[in-house]
Parts: sequence; structure tokens; C-alpha cells
Amino acid sequence: MADTQARPGDDAAPTSEEPTREHTDADSDSATLPMPEHLRAAVARDWDPAPPMPHPALPSVAPFAAARRAALSRHFPGSLVVVPAGELKVRANDTDYAFRAASAFTWLTGETAADAVLVLTPGPAGHAAVLYVREYAQPGEVEYFTSRVHGAVWVGNVPSVADTAAALDLTVRPLAALADDLATHRSRPTVALRGVDATVDALLPGAADDTLTQVVDELRLAKDEWELDRLRHACEVTARGFGDVARELPNVVGRTDLRGERWLEGTFWRRARLEGNDVGYTSILGSGHHATTLHWWRNHGVVEPGGLLLADMGVETDELYTADVTRTMPVDGQWSPAQLQVYRAVLEAQHAGIAEVKAGADFLAAHRAATFVLADHLHAWGVLPVTAEVSCADDPERPGAGLHRRWTLHGVSHMLGIDVHDCAAAREEAYRGGSLDAGYVLTVEPGLYFQANDRSVPAELRGIGVRIEDDIAVTDGEPVNLSGMLPREPDDVTAWLREMQHSTPL
Repeated sequence: MADTQARPGDDAAPTSEEPTREHTDADSDSATLPMPEHLRAAVARDWDPAPPMPHPALPSVAPFAAARRAALSRHFPGSLVVVPAGELKVRANDTDYAFRAASAFTWLTGETAADAVLVLTPGPAGHAAVLYVREYAQPGEVEYFTSRVHGAVWVGNVPSVADTAAALDLTVRPLAALADDLATHRSRPTVALRGVDATVDALLPGAADDTLTQVVDELRLAKDEWELDRLRHACEVTARGFGDVARELPNVVGRTDLRGERWLEGTFWRRARLEGNDVGYTSILGSGHHATTLHWWRNHGVVEPGGLLLADMGVETDELYTADVTRTMPVDGQWSPAQLQVYRAVLEAQHAGIAEVKAGADFLAAHRAATFVLADHLHAWGVLPVTAEVSCADDPERPGAGLHRRWTLHGVSHMLGIDVHDCAAAREEAYRGGSLDAGYVLTVEPGLYFQANDRSVPAELRGIGVRIEDDIAVTDGEPVNLSGMLPREPDDVTAWLREMQHSTPL
């Protein structure tokens, strides 16, 4: 994707130091369905234990998460560190968005549940970690039947405290204990991830974020073995999703009675939900001149014959790691001469960029290499009025510098991981102005975009947009293309389209 309230428990009375989350009517159906005492007693009787909910975390995450917490601990000696997962966010009236935990929280724990909170308490040998998780109302409690947010009849059960502790190899306590436990540390200097959970913010009025977000994002730049495996899996599932889209493509080309882009978006989303948590970002399905809009999210266009489809899509795994891949393909299965001209230039640029992704290289090396290739082609075509050397000059004030940006639009790379634009809070000198280390994962995604109304380019190029994007892991040797299972060479793309369209879907 182009760069660019109280928590003491449902049935506990809040104290003056424990502000109550505004769930009242939203958390109970009593506002619309009165609950007289005889009914309250009846719904609390004659239940067997609720079916258990196994914890979804992969057990293999535990030692890696522990190492990440230890690395963070070294940055904040003597300070209490509080990292909440976040709370549900209202979408409309009494419905919430699907929950997605704060990236820093999940990176440090392997947990993805709403309302959970990680507390790191300093000690002589580093920090001790305690994870607080909400226990949902169980059979025998009225809230089991009445709570729209935390009653298992309404939303399903959640893993128990014990099951969570076993899966994550962490000390785990009920969320109801958080307020009292935090109160015992009021005299300590405290840093907290603020702005993601209003309840936790209110419990820690004097806590600062300080450099917590920055430190976590810089620690997250280098992916460990477990993270690289999850990103590789995300790319594998994403490739299958691209295959689903290619297989469905002939059914929508030329159909003016439906929004073909939206149909293809839904096709990919089905794969994301089947094999992952969701899409990692809003999918971009741009056909025809829509491909020249960098973040085309509307996806309501008709897929016209003879055009190109730019598909920028990524599956987010259950552990919240996302792929970010773009392919541009001819919807009829054959390239026109103008489409092929542009596509070959972008592919050459991507090859040049990927070659620069190596440990010790500047982060911007891939951008510089790919951009120079694009500028050189633009000049050769008579589109760019100056040479690539002039347009790509380091001095932005030099006459002619940067003119290629009219058609290239964006940077070539961004970091990738648990966020699609990963580690955004890292300092400039550690990210864009820094160098690459083994374990970094970044996109390489050059593109050319000729707007349909751009009189500076030949008529046959107008309305053509091409981007090719892959997810590249930095090693001590050659770069590894995690998404390389999807074809890029022009003949391979058309052969892949034919293969997919004659294959049987899952």
C-alpha cells in the first residue's frame, strides 16, 4: 500500500477512583426488555458451565514476546509501564467496530482481546509482567443473559484467566483487579500507552507516554523469527486471495449491471476472513483510470474490457501481521502495447529497488534506485523534459529537480509488520534517515500513474496506472521476497491468469 469508565468487573460497584465505561444501556438489554426479579432469577438457574473457549494464540509466540518485553524493560528502568490493548469503538449507536488491539500491546503479549492491559512492574532484575484480561459473565450470573457486551450468550465466551496464562506463559489476573493493583504503584514514575483506552488513561492521570511509543516502534523495526514466519504466512494467504480475484475476473469484465471492483474486493475479503483475521487495510481494486488514483478505496467501478486492474491487497493473520502486495494485470488476459510499455518500466524499477534492500544500505536506497529508472524511462518517452540525473538530483532547489514526481506520486518503500505502515513513530534517523538491518521487512512498490486528463503525456498513455509491490525481508545476504510466489514478469502474469481461470476454487 503506497506510503504515504470503571473496569472493576461487570457486577462491581465503581468507586470514585474508578470511572465507569459508558455502557449502561449498551451493556444491558434491560432498557428495552424489563427484567423483573422473577425473570432475573429464572434466567440465572439451570445452566451447565459455558463451553470453553480455547485461547487462539500460537504457543510459540510466548518466548518471543518475553524477549520483546525484556528489551522494552531495559529502556525504562524503575518505571511502571502500562500498555492497554484498547477498548471497543462505537460504529453506530449501539454497534461497535470489530476490535483490533493496539499493535504495541499485541507485540508485547501475543494477546488480541479487547480491554486487556499489560503492566510491567520494575524490580531488581528487570520488570515483572502481569496481563489483566476481562472475564465474561458466566452461567449463574444474570449478566450472562443480559450483557450485550460481556455476556457470553450475546457475544460468546472468552478464554479463562488460567487458559490465557497457559497459552501466553504470563502471569494473568482478572481485569477487575487492575484498579486496585495500579493504586499500589501511585508513587512510581509511570509511562503508559495513552489514547487507546479511556479507562486506563483515567486510572493513570499522572502517567506520560514520553518515548514509549517511539521506543516500541524502534524495537519493532527488526522482526524476530516468529514475526517473519507470520509475515510469510500472510503473503502466502494473500497470494491465494489474488488467485481468487484472478479466477473471478472473467465473470465481471464488461458487466455494467454490477460494480465489478466491489465484487472483486469482496472475493479477496472472503479469503482474508477464511484464513486470517481480516484484510490488513482497505483493499484497492482500481480498474481503468481508477488505477491512477493512489488510494482508490471506493471500488465501485465497472471493470471495462481492454483495461488494466491494479489490485493492492493484503491479508492480516490472526496474530495481526499483514501482507501488502500489489499486482497490475490486463483484465482481458493480454497487454496492449502501451500497457506493456509502462508495465515493463515499472518492473525494471522494482528490480532495481529490490537489489538495494540489504543490511547496511540506506533505507532510501531502494527508492532512489527505482525512481531513477522510472525517470529515465519518462525522459526517453519525451514525457519528462529533463534527464533522470537532473530530476533525481539531491538538491531539491535545482531547476528541474523532482519533476518526475508528477507521474510517480509516492515513495517506493515503507516498513511492514504488525501494521501495514509499520513503526511509524520511530525517529527519522532510525527509519527513513537510517540504514537497514537484518530482520527489517519493507515494501518495494514503484508505480507510474498517467491521469486521464493529463495533457503532458501521449494520448495512448493517459488513464494507465501501474504499480508492482512486494514484501522484502532484509538479511545479511540477498533480499528475500516474501510475496515472490505471485508472478511479475508480463508473460508469467498472463499465464497465471489463464491458469487461475481454469482452476477450481476452494
